[in-house]
Amino acid sequence: MVILPAIDLKDGQCVRLFRGDYSTAHRVAASAVQTAEQFQKSGAKWLHMVDLNGAKAAVPVNSKLIFQVVRSTDLKVELGGGIRTMQAVEHYLQSGISRVILGSAALADPDFTAKAVRKYGDQIAIGIDARNGMVAAEGWTHTSHMDYIELAKRVEAVGTQYIIMTDIDRDGMLTGPNLEMLEKLQKAVSCKIIASGGVSRAKDIEDLKALHLYGVICGKALYNGDLKLEEALEIAEEK
Repeated sequence: MVILPAIDLKDGQCVRLFRGDYSTAHRVAASAVQTAEQFQKSGAKWLHMVDLNGAKAAVPVNSKLIFQVVRSTDLKVELGGGIRTMQAVEHYLQSGISRVILGSAALADPDFTAKAVRKYGDQIAIGIDARNGMVAAEGWTHTSHMDYIELAKRVEAVGTQYIIMTDIDRDGMLTGPNLEMLEKLQKAVSCKIIASGGVSRAKDIEDLKALHLYGVICGKALYNGDLKLEEALEIAEEK
């Protein structure tokens, strides 16, 4: 299982949120670049990044800082937030991003999503963020009437290989991942599932590994010290 430490960017700073609420943003590290470098020193191979401003504005916002992170490490970076056009997808992939995440676009523009998946294959991941099982979008400010399994099956049908699943109510709360939701998704589609939200301790990594998921994103627990990245990597047997 792949461990992906997370860096969320808002106004050029490395922050974390509670349940996706932008008003709760608080700085968790002095430098995104230094944080990424430390993740690499600890043994990470992948980095999960989100442009929070971009997610809300529907266009890339923190690109300059994101590219600084890419240039300063050897980490493979998957990136989401504000990627709504083929031009944005191409710009990021041509500039060193390994995998881009389509979230709101997957819900609002299935034709664009299908074209991106067909053109770029495993360099595209679909981010499904759910609140009470219903897909949320626009930086989690809007909740749709579409069930997360329904959207997962729709994107699977066009060839999606990776799905990043977030239970918004667990995100940033350190209450453990929604294992029931993840297990249901794992059984419903053939895509590789990356779990996001709620990871608080080593036991959570063990539980997620038992579901045979492809990967897990770790954020707040790493920053507050409840989970050591080296320990997570060892449990995942990535090292």
